Amino acid sequence: MNQHATARTSAQAFAADGYGTRLAPDTLRFERLLPGPVERVWAYLTEPEKRRRWMADGPMELTPGGQVNLVFRNGELNGGQPTPERFAKYEGEHHNDGIVLACEPNRLLRFSWDGCSAGASEVTFELTPRGEKVLLTVTHQRLASRDAMLSVAGGWHSHLALLVEELEGHERPAIWSLMSRYVDEYDARLPK
Repeated sequence: MNQHATARTSAQAFAADGYGTRLAPDTLRFERLLPGPVERVWAYLTEPEKRRRWMADGPMELTPGGQVNLVFRNGELNGGQPTPERFAKYEGEHHNDGIVLACEPNRLLRFSWDGCSAGASEVTFELTPRGEKVLLTVTHQRLASRDAMLSVAGGWHSHLALLVEELEGHERPAIWSLMSRYVDEYDARLPK
């Protein structure tokens, strides 16, 4: 089996049971079992050049009150495929600023998402060693609307698929085809 086929098979298997769980009307949680050790996974969450390979680069001050500036360039994660019209506004560079709310290296990272105001949503990454693997739990809370929840659900599912493939050493699938698929699937899964 070639590397591209391996990436698709792995992403499809992961997607089959990797859907986010709605914990509350404004909260989603995702869990992924990743190749360790925990320090390696932490680096992919916190080091801009590694984070860029699956989500966004940009500086992050790893102390409570520190600044977060995620710089999304999703076009770079699309393998040369055209951007669907529905995602055109995200084709170029997109900045997502926040504030670190909690940081315990190799265990916990929480920061505000897409804003520094009291009403901003929040993302929490928790890392738990499981033998040679690491359980990554991503919780996104304070989502203001169903549309926000759909966007976040499709986005996290897609970006986490890229992280899984990156850590497993497989070719990454194109982000926009994943986003198209998962936003539609979450639209059918999440209560209206």
